[in-house]
Amino acid sequence: MITFENDYSCGAHPRVLARLLETNLEPQPGYGFDRFTLEAREKIRRACGSPGAEVYFLTGGTQTNAVVLASILRPWEGVIAAQTGHIHVHEAGAPEALGAKILALPEHEGKIDPEELRSLVAALLADENLEHMVYPGAVYISHPTEWGTLYTRQELETIAEICRANALRLYLDGARLAYGLMARGTDVDLPLIARLCDAFYIGGTKCGALCGEAVVFPRNAPAHFINFIKKHGALMAKGRVCGVQFDALFTDGLYYEIGRRGVETAQRLKTILARHGVPCYMDTPTNQQFAILERPRYEALREKLPMGFWSNPDPAHTVVRFATAWYTTDEYLEELDRLLQ
Repeated sequence: MITFENDYSCGAHPRVLARLLETNLEPQPGYGFDRFTLEAREKIRRACGSPGAEVYFLTGGTQTNAVVLASILRPWEGVIAAQTGHIHVHEAGAPEALGAKILALPEHEGKIDPEELRSLVAALLADENLEHMVYPGAVYISHPTEWGTLYTRQELETIAEICRANALRLYLDGARLAYGLMARGTDVDLPLIARLCDAFYIGGTKCGALCGEAVVFPRNAPAHFINFIKKHGALMAKGRVCGVQFDALFTDGLYYEIGRRGVETAQRLKTILARHGVPCYMDTPTNQQFAILERPRYEALREKLPMGFWSNPDPAHTVVRFATAWYTTDEYLEELDRLLQ
């Protein structure tokens, strides 16, 4: 069976799985103090150009967003995010359940506009009723966004400047970061993200791992962060499970290879859609492509091909997401080509 429903439908990249098998019977300390996790941390520090960064591993994106935001926000603070942001729409209120009230901004192809951010923060801080309101404490962005779009270096630098000027923490959700880093024409890399952000995570679940996300605090993590992770039920006794996988992902450029593969197959998929007269909702340079299907075509296709429902822009059309990944083969693309005929 082929699928374009998401980028985590299969298990782990063979090189990640092989490393798990190779190390399976080697006894190691728990809770992330094993040698594999220590090596993974050091490789991530080098990749980020941040020798002093603190790196922690959690198992999934929603868990990571909720725990990190709760750790960097004070009880009276909230987090600013695009109205289409993952934490605002698709995490069932998990960050807010841990106290991170979300302050939504309009979205522009999935991104927040720096000047709208500046205006919102200024208006909130000038409000005479602020003591009765949620203070802005952090800004959440994702790269790529929910629409597969990317921030530019200039946009990130401006957002970071606004955050620094107003004592806000900047947090970047990197669930699909591999695909953003390897997109054609991007001027954003890991060292830039580490320089500008107070916290971010490098996604593993959607980028070749069985599970796992690497949380990076380029300068200082919140005090007693391991204790904080455990208090929220997110500390793995077998921390090696994530450590081994990220050690493999950051060996010999595998993480970037996975990102490149996803991007290249997505661009080929876009060509197939165009050949069959299927327009894209917007131009996206990453592994997610959003197609506009006429309703009869959508109803016929979804019975044969798993894909992600996104929205109904009008009664006659449906926007669907096609996601590619390390396991998207030529056969996947050929079958899609056949089904669209």
